[in-house]
Amino acid sequence: MFSFKKNLGNADRVLRAIAAVALFVAAFIAPVPLIATVGFALTGVYMIGTTLVGTCLGYKLIGVSTCPVKQRG
Repeated sequence: MFSFKKNLGNADRVLRAIAAVALFVAAFIAPVPLIATVGFALTGVYMIGTTLVGTCLGYKLIGVSTCPVKQRG
């Protein structure tokens, strides 16, 4: 199984959860084309996933971490 180091701090995770909820609401309420609805929903799913796991692939690729605790290994 893959093992990623956590790179999201608590504040970042809370903001991502709030943004994900906003994206889900926008996906189903906003009068936008279907492709935008799908885009909003998929982005919301990604953000919920990163919130639950505590790791953001984009942060990992650019070497950013908002996690206050340094992990070994």
